[in-house]
Amino acid sequence: MEKIVRQGQLYDFYGELLTEHQKKIYEDVVFNDLSLSEIAAEQGISRQGVYDLIRRCDRTLEEYEEKLHLVEKFGKTKEMVEEIRRLAAQYRLSADEKLIGRIDEIAGEILDL
Repeated sequence: MEKIVRQGQLYDFYGELLTEHQKKIYEDVVFNDLSLSEIAAEQGISRQGVYDLIRRCDRTLEEYEEKLHLVEKFGKTKEMVEEIRRLAAQYRLSADEKLIGRIDEIAGEILDL
């Protein structure tokens, strides 16, 4: 399951960089949960050809992430926003200067991403 989530994230960020053929087959495997045999029959290629294409796409998408780190930055941004929400809720309960400082610090980190 974790692999499918990772594939989906990478595709969301870098999928448009794949060819139309690659996108179609990758979407069928990752999002439509079709088997390699089903896709092979639909596309008129071998099951091994589908398997190889998926592996190449996985490798390509991972290489984009290694260079650009968009998925990683998105994850960090989400974590920081969640912390801002938590700190803001605490702030509503008490006007603590340390909380205000931390909120400003996180906001600055987000802007630097």
